[in-house]
Amino acid sequence: MSKVDTGELAKEVERRRTFAIISHPDAGKTTLTEKLLLYGGAIRLAGTVKARKASKHATSDWMEIEKQRGISVTSSVMQFDYLGHRINILDTPGHQDFSEDTYRTLTAADSAVMLIDVAKGVEAQTIKLFQVCRQRGIPIFTFINKLDREGRSPFELMEELEQVLGIRSVPMNWPIGMGRELCGVYDRMNDQVELFQGNDHSTIEVRKVGDYNDPIIREMAGEYLHDQLREELELLDVAGDPFDLDKVSRGELTPVFFGSAVNNFGVQTFLESFLKLAPKPAPRQSTEGEVLPTEPRFTGYVFKIQANMNPAHRDRIAFLRICSGRFDRGMSVKHVRVGKDIKLSQPQQFLAQDRDIVESAYPGDIIGLFDPGIFRIGDSLAQGGGVVFNELPTFSPELFAKVTVKNALKHKQYQKGIDQLTEEGTVQVFRTASFDETILGVVGQLQFEVFEYRMRVEYGVEIQLHRMPYQFARWLVADKIDPAKFRINSTLVKDKKDNYVALFENEYAMRTAIDKNPDAQFLETAP
Repeated sequence: MSKVDTGELAKEVERRRTFAIISHPDAGKTTLTEKLLLYGGAIRLAGTVKARKASKHATSDWMEIEKQRGISVTSSVMQFDYLGHRINILDTPGHQDFSEDTYRTLTAADSAVMLIDVAKGVEAQTIKLFQVCRQRGIPIFTFINKLDREGRSPFELMEELEQVLGIRSVPMNWPIGMGRELCGVYDRMNDQVELFQGNDHSTIEVRKVGDYNDPIIREMAGEYLHDQLREELELLDVAGDPFDLDKVSRGELTPVFFGSAVNNFGVQTFLESFLKLAPKPAPRQSTEGEVLPTEPRFTGYVFKIQANMNPAHRDRIAFLRICSGRFDRGMSVKHVRVGKDIKLSQPQQFLAQDRDIVESAYPGDIIGLFDPGIFRIGDSLAQGGGVVFNELPTFSPELFAKVTVKNALKHKQYQKGIDQLTEEGTVQVFRTASFDETILGVVGQLQFEVFEYRMRVEYGVEIQLHRMPYQFARWLVADKIDPAKFRINSTLVKDKKDNYVALFENEYAMRTAIDKNPDAQFLETAP
C-alpha cells in the first residue's frame, strides 16, 4: 500500500465539492452547468442546448439520442477547478422521462443545487429528485433562474418551497425588478448590489452599499423599484428565516439565490457563496461502520455503469465515487464482491465525453474505470480489506412493458444487451413466476425509448415492447407468499435476485393485497 501523506489528504478533502444539479426540464440546467464550467475555464464557449440543430451541442449532453432531442439522458460528470476548490458536478437528466440512474447519481453527491424556473416554480420532476436528496439529509441550495423573464413573486416561490417540498428557505439575495424591469439583485449577505448594465445587459457591475436603503440603489434602479425592494426586504428581515448553517447542513433550510444563467447574471456570486457554504466530502456508511474521507486507505464504490460512451471502441465505463484515501493510477485494489485484486491502470476523469487519464484523485472525486464486464452497480473497491459500502437502493419503477425479440436467432445478442443495460440501470428486469415472460420496469417512458434504441444500434436486436397496465411495484418480505392472493389487478414476479415483487394496476389493488397479507412487508425499494 503506497504511503499517503495525511496532511495532504486532509487538505485535498477540504477543497473538494461534489454536487448534483436537480431540476425539471427546461429550467435552464444545461445553461447553468455550462456557465459554471465557463468560470472554471473548463470550456471557452458555452454552447447552449438551443443550438442542437447545428453541429454544436451542449457539452454535458453526449449520447446520440440526447443530441437528437436536446436533453440529458444519462448523468454526466464534469470536473474543474475554481478559487482553489476542485469541483465535481454530477449533471442529472432533467427530462420528465428520466431513469433510476438519476436517483442513484444523487447518492454520490454531497450536496445538491435545485434549479427552479421563476415563472413555473416547483415542478413534478423537481419534487421526485428533491425527495431523494431529503431522504439522504444532504444540503440543498436553490437557484431561481430566468429572472430576465416575467415570473412569480419571490415570496410566492418561497411559500411554494415550504408547502410543496416542506423545506424552509432563506434568500441570500433579492431581485430588483423582474423581466424587462430587472436591473439587478441585492446581495443580503455581503451588502452589495449586482447591476445589469447596457441595453443588452452584457456587463454586470458589482457595487458595495451600506444596506438596502443606500441612495446608490435608488439612483441606479429608480424610485419605484427601490421602494419595492425596501418594502420587501423589511418584511423579510422581520418575518423571514435567519441564515443557519447547521440547518442548511442537515437539509432543513435551503439558501436561495436569484439570477439568470443565460445572461450570466448572479451565477458567479452563487458559485462563490456555494463553495463557502457547501460541505466537503462526507463519511460513508459501510459494513465496518463509518468510513472517513481522511482515512489513508483507498476505498470507493461504483454508482453508475455506462456502456458505449465511445461507440467506435464499444467500451464500458464504471463510475466510481472515491470515499477515502488517495487514488493512484496503476494501484491494485480488492474488488470486494468478487474477492480478487484488480489493477486500475486506465482511470479517467471527465468533461462530458472528453476524458483525461488521471494520475491521482481524492475523496469526493468521480473517476471512470474501464470495465471489461466485471463491475456491477454498488460494487465496493478497497485497499487491503473487505469494506462493503451500504447497497444503493433500487427504486420502484412506475411503467412496465413485456419485451419480445422479433428475430429468435438473435437471442444471444438480446441476452447480452439486456444483461448489460440492466447492470447500467437503464431498466429493471422482472420474470414472471413461470419464467416464460420478461417484464421491464422503468421510472420514466424515455428509458423504454433509450432501451429500444440501444438494443437496435449497439446490439443489433429489434425488440417489441408491449405496455402493461401496472403502475406500482412493491418488494415483498414475508415468511410465506401465496401467489393466489395477487390475482386481482396485480401479478407476482421475481427480480434479478429472485426477490418476490408484486405489480399493481392501481392503489386500490395495492391496498387490497396489503389487507390480505397482514404479515408481509411491502417495500418501495428492494430489500
